[in-house]
Amino acid sequence: MNVAKEILELVDKSKNIVITAHRSPDGDSIGSSLGLYRFLKALGHESIICHPDPCPLYLEWLKGDDEIVDFDQNEERVSELMQNADLIFCLDYNGAGRVGKGMSELLTASSAKKIMIDHHPYPDDFVDISASHPEVCSTAQLIMELIVKSGNESLLNDSIGAPLYLGIVTDTGSFRFSSVTPRTHELLALLLKNGVKHSEVHEKTFDNNRLDRMKLRGYAISEKLEFIPEYGVVMLPLTAEELERFNYQKGDTEGLVNVALSIEGANVAILMSEKDGKVKLSFRSLGTIKVNGLAQDHFDGGGHANAAGGITSETVDETLEKIRGLVPSYFEKINA
Repeated sequence: MNVAKEILELVDKSKNIVITAHRSPDGDSIGSSLGLYRFLKALGHESIICHPDPCPLYLEWLKGDDEIVDFDQNEERVSELMQNADLIFCLDYNGAGRVGKGMSELLTASSAKKIMIDHHPYPDDFVDISASHPEVCSTAQLIMELIVKSGNESLLNDSIGAPLYLGIVTDTGSFRFSSVTPRTHELLALLLKNGVKHSEVHEKTFDNNRLDRMKLRGYAISEKLEFIPEYGVVMLPLTAEELERFNYQKGDTEGLVNVALSIEGANVAILMSEKDGKVKLSFRSLGTIKVNGLAQDHFDGGGHANAAGGITSETVDETLEKIRGLVPSYFEKINA
């Protein structure tokens, strides 16, 4: 059976639909959530988006008049919505733990039917229907496939399409990652044909920087960047004090790890940012060099071969020293 049609049959039988995505929202999780929400609305189905934490400021424009209820600031309401749900979409994550402890408990306890639409490898078995495709560049592209393969391409418009375009452009590094395929561009063309103004999406997302954000990024590159040239590894460690000094707001370091990766001779980039006593790590790499093993083995994380994340309770300095020691075990010397 066509999985897209199977999903919509389940939607037709449901009255209380909740759309969830992973903690620390990014362009793909926000974009796929809003794209699905607006698509369901066009079909005549009401739903609600419940995320673990707030949307980053640089993506606020995407929401428009639509509401995203986050667990961190609305725990009671999200709990009620999750408990009353008869269908829960799990977008852009492959395990219940990715929504954070509070929401994870609600998700696991829920008797609702669950649908996973995701592109991360090694999915857990916690849903009723799984559309897991690690070979696809983004969850937003999978939502596009859901719309097209369910026979609802005629419903596409700028409202539905803009967040999906945003999800694809951000999760592919502006279409430069190897996960981009001819099919990706076919679907992008379809979005443009149906009213998506790609230049506006790009300008609102990438060309609208606060002064403090630019100063933080400049400081990180000029003062904090550490390069291990024999292994092609670049590290960017930022302490909580440094982030506070530049009036850090959620999303201010988005894409910074890719800037580090663009340095001549770099094959791996690692961004470390400290908040609330923990250090969040973002790993990126080029070509056949994998970073998800390092994230999974030592930093309670995982992800794609070339793009992964992790977290640790160690300090930034301790994390930096640990990575220095691990580099020879995970990466080969250049021109060895």
